[in-house]
This record gives sequence, structure tokens and C-alpha cells, in this order.
Amino acid sequence: MKNNWRSLATYALLVLVALAIVAPLFTPEKPVKEVPFSVFLDQVDKGEIKAVSISNDLISATAGDKSRLKTRALNYPNLVGLLREKGVAINVEAPPESSWVVNLLIQLLAPVAFFGLLWWLMLRQAQGANSQAMSFGRANMKPQTRKIDVTFADVAGVDEAKEELKEIVDFLKTPQKFHALGAKIPKGLLLMGPPGTGKTLLARAIAGEAGVPFFSISGSDFVEMFVGVGAARVRSVFEQAKKQTPSIIFMDEVDAVGRHRGAGLGGGHDEREQTLNQLLVEMDGFDPKVNIIVIAATNRPDILDPALLRPGRFDRQVVLDKPDLKGRADILAIHAKGKPLAGDVDLNVVARRTPGFTGADLENVLNEAAILAARAEKKEVSMEEVEEAADRVMAGPEKKSRVISDREKKIIAYHEVGHAILSSVLPNADPVHKISILPRGLALGYTLQLPLEDKYLVTKGQAVDQITVLMGGRVAEELFFNEVTSGAHNDLQRATELANKMVTEFGMSGLGPRTFGRKDRQIFLGRDITEMKDYSEQTADEIDGEIEKIINDCHARAKELLGKNRAKVDSIAQVLIEKETLENSDLEEALKGLQGA
Repeated sequence: MKNNWRSLATYALLVLVALAIVAPLFTPEKPVKEVPFSVFLDQVDKGEIKAVSISNDLISATAGDKSRLKTRALNYPNLVGLLREKGVAINVEAPPESSWVVNLLIQLLAPVAFFGLLWWLMLRQAQGANSQAMSFGRANMKPQTRKIDVTFADVAGVDEAKEELKEIVDFLKTPQKFHALGAKIPKGLLLMGPPGTGKTLLARAIAGEAGVPFFSISGSDFVEMFVGVGAARVRSVFEQAKKQTPSIIFMDEVDAVGRHRGAGLGGGHDEREQTLNQLLVEMDGFDPKVNIIVIAATNRPDILDPALLRPGRFDRQVVLDKPDLKGRADILAIHAKGKPLAGDVDLNVVARRTPGFTGADLENVLNEAAILAARAEKKEVSMEEVEEAADRVMAGPEKKSRVISDREKKIIAYHEVGHAILSSVLPNADPVHKISILPRGLALGYTLQLPLEDKYLVTKGQAVDQITVLMGGRVAEELFFNEVTSGAHNDLQRATELANKMVTEFGMSGLGPRTFGRKDRQIFLGRDITEMKDYSEQTADEIDGEIEKIINDCHARAKELLGKNRAKVDSIAQVLIEKETLENSDLEEALKGLQGA
């Protein structure tokens, strides 16, 4: 604050000096009219001149109407007598004694002073910037001063991880009971999992349960354009944490600084590698009696340097996966606190219809539902808003303004009914929860399936039935319109990918129980960019044949089932065109009486 006031005062002084220099140029003066000497004498004779100022041959006069004029006279001896006779006030000015050199210096002094002050100010700013550059090595990290109010009760869906982390809290609260048995406190804890699974929330819960200082910093904060800054910041972080032990250092997105060394172009020793080396040294150099635990979070554990993952650095590695059905229900219950839910809201149904959602996604669903209820001027959040919010998070908002012709609307309806009927009659397919032909996101319509339970394994029968359901929309267009459209593009893409996995990864084809192709993982780019062929061209042809056979068999099966239920497809499609959305009891009634395989 003191430096800010000093800079303000300097700027104010600079502005004042500039005004002092420029102001005289803009100060208005009364105009002075230069007249011939004869005219001046005529005005004196008429008594119009009231005062004169004489300097050598220059005469400046003021008339009775306050106007000013000037003239020049040389050797006119009767001038003074004439002026006295007319009662004119006379003032004689001595000629200036200073030379033109002095005048020039005076005129140059003010601009020199102005630019000198400007230069001094710029020099000070440059020195301040240099001082900031020298402070790059200090990590801008402050501990959480107020007590963290997040506890393990606020975390759901990761019960196994919570049990593992409760030991960390015991280490921080009562380290002596572990030291008495010769046990060493874990130095590092690595939280791994997809984005939104609660890694940062768990780290805060550990600090809240243990009641210790919590230092938070991102992995990208260590990396700068200046060489050596990252390593200096790592040292600064650990120095600050050691002053307030026991404490927790939380590094979010640690993969920004902990990437596999030697993965750069040319394998050079770049700034990131220096930073990583310093981090390895600091974590390995802890005093066993110093209660500092480093918690790091990443969603890319595959690109981390192996030296970071060895025992003695990140001793514990906890995987946070997407929550299962029970975990989603528990997460929804936590985020439902403080939101007035109507009696028709069933969080178990919401959990069932959101497979693959993370904790952040589920929080977003209930938040969107509350926003929709507030927009409708409601006092409670009903199941209608929750269902709409889940659809918005999954596929995007409805596009009610999109105008679709009656023919295209009919094609979309038959397409979606084809998916829905096959989902209902195939034994290994998930049951249908909702059909809609309202555009949402990039989709013109959608069929929502509701799994009865979470699945961690895929059987061959389930994979085949899933491909058959995906072919249902395309087959319905062929049967009822004798042509196909681009609406099945995404269905065909997903069906082809699943058939390819059945053949090349799952061993579910006539080629036998083996896999084909080997991924070439490029750590520097952080993704798989090539697939190495470990099979012959003849085998490649056989793989293509097996994929084609699976797709064609599922297409024929879908065509047979929809042909058996042709009348039902027509009736359901007409109802869907009229209502635009079918769900709950309306959907159950429409799907009665279907013929299976």
C-alpha cells in the first residue's frame, strides 16, 4: 500500500509540472493592435489615450475603452510634452539586461526538468519489475487460515478410498503411537481418477478432519519461462510447510510437473525436468519426525515419472473411480441438502438413469434442477425439473426453436421407436425409460435406456444385443420409408466400434481367444496416436470379415424383430408424433404386447 501511495504522488507531481509548462501556451491574453505613429498622435490629440509605456522606440498605450495598442517612434522630442499636455500617464521601462543566451536557457529548463522527471519514473518502474523477476522463485502459496469445514461426511461414493484415507488422519493426529511401533508416516498420497470424482474434495476433507494447516498449489504454478524458477518454488513450498508442521501440501494436477522424464522432443534436460528433480529430492529428504504429507491429484497417472510413484515418495496410491449405483444415490442425497425437494422426487431413480456420471455431474444435475424450478417460480424442486436437468447435462438443452418438417419428424419418430422396441424385446438389453423426438444438443431425438444395475463385465450376448439395438433406427427407416438417412450416423459408428472391440480386444469372434493390434503410447503427446499391427494382411482381411459378419447378423436380427412388430411400430410412432415424448405409464402402455425373438 505504501508503494502505491508513493507511485500516486509521483504521477501527480508529473502532471502538475506538465500543466505548468503547457498552461502559459493556452492562457488567453487581450489582443494588442499595432497602429502607425500618426494614428497614435491623432488619438492623443483627441484625448483617447489614457496611459502609455515607453521602452526604447516601442510605445504601448491603453485607450479609454481599455483597448490596447502599440506603435514605434524614433527621435520625436515633443512626444513627452504632448503627452503631459493631454494628461496621459507615462511609464518608462528599462531595457532588459539579460542576453539571448540566458533567455534560451530559461526556455529550455522547464522541458528538461519535465523529461528528467519522466525518465526517473520509468527507471524506478524498471527496477520494480526487476525486483519482481527476482521474486519468481518464491511460491505464491498461503495456508488455509480458517478451519476447513469439509469432513468425510461430505464425501460419498468413494467408501473404500475414505477408509484408506482415515489412516492418514490418524497419522497426523496421533503420530506418536505409530512411531512407538517403528512405523513411518507415509510421505505422499496420490489420488488418481477421472475428472469430477472428488480428488480435491477428499484432500480438503483430510485437512478438515485432521485440523492441520492446508497448503494448496497447482502443478502448473511451478513451471515458468525462466530456467530454475520451478525448482526454487518447490523449495519454497516445502520450507513454508516445514514451519507449520504437522501440515498438508496439496498439489492439484501434478502431471503438469511430474511427467515422465526424457519424454520431450530430443529428450533434453528442460525446465520441467529440473522442477521434477527438485520435487523428488524434497520428498525423499524429509526428516522422519517431520509430519508433512504431500497429497497429489491427477487424472493421468500413466504419464507420471516412475520415480514419483516408488515407495518413500507417493507411498499410497488411491484410485477414485466413477461412483456405482449406491454411490450415486449417496452423492445425490448430500447435494440435495438445502434444496426443497417435492415428494415425487426419487433419488434412486435419478441414480439409476445416470450411469457413468461423476460426483461433479450429479451436483450439476441437482443445481440445474433448482435453477429450472426457480425459473418456473416454484417453491419446490419436482421430479420434472430433475429429469429435465439430467437430460440437459447428458445431451444438452432442448432446441424448441428448431423447425422440423412433418416428414422429417415422422422419420425421427420411427427411428426412435425402432430403438425402443428392440430394447424391450431383446433379453440382454437395458429397458427403455424415455423416448423423445424433441431436438436436444446435436441429437434430433433420443431413446433413454435405464440399466437395472451397474455392469462391470460385458458378455457376448450383451454386446450382440447392444449392436442390434443400435441398428434398430436404421432398420426402421428401411422398413417404413424404403430409404435410409444420415440420422443413423452415430448409431453405426458406435456399433462398428463395439464390433471391432469384440473381434480385436474381447476375443468374441471366430478368430479365437486372442487380441489383435498393440497400442504405441506416446507419453510426450499424452495420448495413443498409433496402433502397431502384430498380424498379417491375411489376418487383417479375416478381422474385417468378422466385423462385417457381426454387423450384418445384428442388422438381419433387427429387421426380423421389427418386421414381427410392424403394426406396433406404426401405432407407437403415431402416439410419439402426437405427444413428442413418451415416458412412465404412457411408455409402459405403448410397449405392451410386443413379440420377442
